[in-house]
Amino acid sequence: MLEENITRIHIDGKELILIGTAHVSRQSAEQVKEVIERERPDSVCIELDEQRYQSVMENNKWKETDIFKLIKEKKATLLLMNLAISSFQNRLAKQFDIKPGAEMIQGIESAKETGAELVLADRNIQITFSRIWSNLGLTGKAQLLNGIFFSIFSKETISEDELEKMKSQDTLNAVLAEFTEHFPKLKKPLIDERDQYLAQKIKNAPGEKVVAVLGAAHVPGITKEIHKDHDLEALTTIAPKSIVPKLIGWAIPILILAIIAYTFITNPAAGYDQAISWIIWNGALAAIGAAVALGHPLAILSAFIAAPFTSLNPLIAAGWVSGLVQASIRKPNVGDFERLSEDVFSIKGFWDNKVTRVLLVIVLTNLGSTLGTVIGGADVIRVFFNSL
Repeated sequence: MLEENITRIHIDGKELILIGTAHVSRQSAEQVKEVIERERPDSVCIELDEQRYQSVMENNKWKETDIFKLIKEKKATLLLMNLAISSFQNRLAKQFDIKPGAEMIQGIESAKETGAELVLADRNIQITFSRIWSNLGLTGKAQLLNGIFFSIFSKETISEDELEKMKSQDTLNAVLAEFTEHFPKLKKPLIDERDQYLAQKIKNAPGEKVVAVLGAAHVPGITKEIHKDHDLEALTTIAPKSIVPKLIGWAIPILILAIIAYTFITNPAAGYDQAISWIIWNGALAAIGAAVALGHPLAILSAFIAAPFTSLNPLIAAGWVSGLVQASIRKPNVGDFERLSEDVFSIKGFWDNKVTRVLLVIVLTNLGSTLGTVIGGADVIRVFFNSL
């Protein structure tokens, strides 16, 4: 195997051996096995967090997924991102007959075989996504979700040149590479912070000899950062949300209610028109969103009923209501979760799978409700001025 992929660092009486792997290369797994068996380290660090480790080790992990908990904890966006990564990995696997992540699996197996302590060295993927999300404005968030959504259905093949380039990236970096070009702020939470986190975890690994299995893209950064001390707690803290969006979120419904109430007092007929307009625009567009998602009739009805009220309460969204109704009536089963990685390859599969159907109902209902709030709110204001 090529020693050029191996970086040896001596620090604080420890020998740290970094293996720069290619996440889409068969040879990387073989090199991981050879190095660990030869070096017999005290610890083996792998570039996985607990969540991804469980995904690798437990084939039946999806059986434990609670779709209701997913909705209540507002993790629909996280699931969408995970689906994008899963779809991306499977396209690579099918096109090049490669099993992405084989080198991480080999690192786990070799650690067990040699008696080395296994260290999950990467930061929780949800924290990384949260810190990425907080670095984007409203437009950036819309563009990111749009890009991720279309990447799920992309039928483009990956050229050999692109594949070679990906061999120096990890999967998360590869999926979001285009976005880091458009949004330089993403580089910090996606790459720089993870380099710091990985470096500190590797340095803290028990024993005098440590082997770390890493994506090649992280090795230069880790080599630089490992000579510094990093606060893991600070790197895993999610910054508090700005109070401004919350204030705006409450100000708009209060303003709408105040306008309608005042109009009712001064001109009951106009106030009635305002209330009807608000209900129709919010309810109809939210229901249309649920219908486009092919939601159950009761989910569509719940979207219509909930939207006029949830639009006046920032703490709840119409999509959560219709999503919960959809999940209750058409509850996803184990098979739906197990077919996710395959079903997301096509639009038909995305709409047919009960898991993604719930996700679509949530997202499209909320989109319709948002449009209804804008149009209905504008109409409420129009009627108010006309009644003066």
